[in-house]
Amino acid sequence: MLRLDLQRFAHKKGVSSTRNGRDSHSKRLGVKRADGQVVSGGSILVRQRGTRIYPGLNVGLGSDDTLFAKVEGRVKFERWGRDRKRVSVYPVVVETAAQQ
Repeated sequence: MLRLDLQRFAHKKGVSSTRNGRDSHSKRLGVKRADGQVVSGGSILVRQRGTRIYPGLNVGLGSDDTLFAKVEGRVKFERWGRDRKRVSVYPVVVETAAQQ
């Protein structure tokens, strides 16, 4: 004997609130000044979470791991050991005609 189980399903979803629809604002992280660029003291070089890039010569580390220039100079990204990177700021030497 054959028994058929016939059921009807809803054609429309019931109205209810969704639990999606939220997202956090972007934090604008990353490198802010390129290698070889001249920066002034206090300029932000890298915004990061954790020390992915370490501070080198004339570079400070903020409380939120932001790297910033301590002096005016040229930015240089360097390898530090086998698997680390660091950023340094080397002062630009300007020769004037009065010194010669």
